[in-house]
Amino acid sequence: MKVFHGSYLEIRTIDLSYGRPNKDFGRGFYVTKIRKLAHEWADRKGADNETKGVVSEFVFDEYIWEDTELKLLRFENYSENWLDFVVKNRSNRSRKQAHDYDIVEGPIADDAVTVRVNDFIRGDISKGDFLEELKFRTPTHQICFCTTASLQALEYIDNRAEWNMERIANEIIKRIIADNKMDEIQATDILFSSQTFSGLSDKSTGLYLKSWQEIYEMLKKELKI
Repeated sequence: MKVFHGSYLEIRTIDLSYGRPNKDFGRGFYVTKIRKLAHEWADRKGADNETKGVVSEFVFDEYIWEDTELKLLRFENYSENWLDFVVKNRSNRSRKQAHDYDIVEGPIADDAVTVRVNDFIRGDISKGDFLEELKFRTPTHQICFCTTASLQALEYIDNRAEWNMERIANEIIKRIIADNKMDEIQATDILFSSQTFSGLSDKSTGLYLKSWQEIYEMLKKELKI
């Protein structure tokens, strides 16, 4: 499953020490399967840091839920157990984690819910009334990776490679058309059937890091055009 993390910078290497222990599910690295939520959070964090927000993408190995060596917790929806767990973590004033789970999944306490969580902590709303309100909330989604062991289930997706490959290919196709007076279909066929393009499409070659001019010169040498 593809999951997303919104921030003011791209996250390639996860450092759990940057997390705060008094968030919904405690200290950890948070992702969501809802891209829109990640973009909203990225916009917010970007604005806070006077820069453009960035959404980092990961592949989450869902088979981790079958791992008997990790301690896992999942909340399907807002519930009394979810509320008690969030309150425990948000009330935590210690630098230590308030629980010992490796991964926790469940709804987010968004801005509106957070206000009511704080009201509940102060005693301004009863648990029964709060739970009744939660019945009418649209469930959101987050996964918190709380331990180093849990990070084995996440793999960073390097979108830069795919973006560069596409950009290079488009530039080369335009140049083939201009240099050889071909139409777009012919130029595309020439490029896509070449060994040069096979190398460009293979991340391990690192060709996507080169300029399109360098790749075009390789293509010309291969095809003698």
